[in-house]
Amino acid sequence: MFNSKPPNLKNWGSETPYTGGRGMRNRPENIVDLPVKIGIEDIVLDGDFAVPRAAEGIVLFAHGSGSSRFSPRNRYVAEVLQKAGLATLLMDLLTKEEEMIDMRTRHLRFDIEMLSHRLIATTEWLKKNAETRNLRIGYFGSSTGAGAALIAAAKRPEDVHAVVSRGGRPDLAMEYLSKVKAPTLLIVGGEDTPVIRINKEAMEYLNTTRKLEIVPGASHLFEEPGTLEEAAKLAADWFARYLKPQADAL
Repeated sequence: MFNSKPPNLKNWGSETPYTGGRGMRNRPENIVDLPVKIGIEDIVLDGDFAVPRAAEGIVLFAHGSGSSRFSPRNRYVAEVLQKAGLATLLMDLLTKEEEMIDMRTRHLRFDIEMLSHRLIATTEWLKKNAETRNLRIGYFGSSTGAGAALIAAAKRPEDVHAVVSRGGRPDLAMEYLSKVKAPTLLIVGGEDTPVIRINKEAMEYLNTTRKLEIVPGASHLFEEPGTLEEAAKLAADWFARYLKPQADAL
C-alpha cells in the first residue's frame, strides 16, 4: 500500500531559508527578468518570469508548503536553469490573502488539487505568451509542490514535456502517477530516509521514463554544502535533455 504520509516528520515539507549557493547574484546580461501577474478565474497570482535570449524551453516552478516564489532554493535552481538556456517562471500559487489564511490554518498548502489547477491555468498562460508559446514546458516541484506538478502533468500530458521533483511528495499524487507521460526525475537527499522510501514507491507507479537520483549527504532541505548545487545540475541536465529542440530525436 502506498502511504499518504511519511512517518515521524513534524511539519514535514516546509521550506526554510537557504543560506548556501550564490542565489540570484551576478545575473547574466542576456537574461530579461519580468514580474508578471496571471489572472485565474477570480484571483490574480504573482510570478517572476526570466527569459534568456534564444531560450530553448520554459520551466514552471511549484514551490513547497509554506514557501513562495522568493524561496532562495528554487531561485538558485532557476538561475542554474537560466544559465543553461531555459526560461523560468516562479509563481506564488496562493494569493497574499490566502497565504495569510494558510499561516493560521495550514490547509491550503495541502490542497493539491487546487494547486495543480492553478499550475494548469498558468501553463495555458505560457502557451499564449509570445515569449514562450513555442517552447516546451517543464515543471520543477519541491516538497508538496511536486505532488501538484505531477497531477498537472498527468492532466495535461500534451503540454508538459518533463518533470523534476526535489525532495518531493509524489505520494500526494498517487492516483495520478500512472497517467504521467512526461519524463520524470525524482531527486532526494541521501539522509532523507522516509522520503527516499516514498520516492522509491512512486517509481513503481510511474509508467513513463523515470529516474531516481539520491544526492549523498543531503537532508530534506539540501542545506549541506554542495548538495543543492548537485540537485540543480541534475535538474538542468534533465530539462536540457527533454525540453530543448533535440528532444524530438530521443
